[in-house]
Amino acid sequence: MPLASLLLASFLLASSAAPAAAQVHPRQVPGPPLRVRVELVPVIASVLDASGKPVTDLPESDFRISQDNQPQKIDLFERETNLPLDLALMIDTSLSAVGDLKFERQAAEGFLRQVLRPGDRMAVFSFAYDVNELTPFTADCARLDAALREMQPGTGTSLFDAIDLGSRTLARRPAGRRRVLLLVTDAGETTSRDTYEQARDAAIRADAMLYTMLVRVVKSEVGENTGGEHAIDTIIDSTGGAMYPVDTYAQFASTFSRINEELRTEYFIGYYPKPAPAPGSKHSIGLELALPAGSGAGPYTMTYRKEYFAPEAQP
Repeated sequence: MPLASLLLASFLLASSAAPAAAQVHPRQVPGPPLRVRVELVPVIASVLDASGKPVTDLPESDFRISQDNQPQKIDLFERETNLPLDLALMIDTSLSAVGDLKFERQAAEGFLRQVLRPGDRMAVFSFAYDVNELTPFTADCARLDAALREMQPGTGTSLFDAIDLGSRTLARRPAGRRRVLLLVTDAGETTSRDTYEQARDAAIRADAMLYTMLVRVVKSEVGENTGGEHAIDTIIDSTGGAMYPVDTYAQFASTFSRINEELRTEYFIGYYPKPAPAPGSKHSIGLELALPAGSGAGPYTMTYRKEYFAPEAQP
């Protein structure tokens, strides 16, 4: 075949093949596999014996964890966790709770020196009608002392606003740290703009444990604030933490010490949930002790967060 005829034949063959190549559907081109990101769910647990003392020597094998009633595998376990602490100290300065602010201030100053260790941070808030941040998170004890001295008595008690604001402030702290909200209050609630549900959800979303010193030093004519106490108690049931009554001024320092001891003897338990949760979905957590038969241990009381929100989808 002459060269010109051969080139023409090759050109026609290539031209007829080109449309076939152009018809490949984009879906037939393999792409990178889709991956679902599953984040570790951290659970901080406190275990107390019958006398209220922390139990610190339990092994991982004594714990059973579940999500939405489905057993989960414990992927991380640590006794007496050394995770750094972010603590929002919120003091009720309403007239119903104020008996001796000076005494409360002195007890709080002693507490911050007990609880703060290298890497820890504390912020101080006061609340009555308004919630005021007196100092952002810091490890500077002199700055924290100065913030405590700025507290002034006020009217009204915005308890739910305080829980909401404190929780949202904690939620902005870096990951990989323990978050604790510590209320010093008589549990009165009179002037909040936020609802109980908003306060509770904010605490759950922040992964914050709620500790409360329930002040009963000043006797109210209408008795105890049972509604506020119940609200705090139900939030604690979801987030973990504890409520400790304070009936005399002398109990402030010892109660602060008790909370500090509990914060330093917590268990860190982490798991990767299966199945993977939908972004933003809410889930229940179950944690049980399965002590060996004949061990003679217990009865123990365990507190931990019982609900969490999965992280929202990232754009």
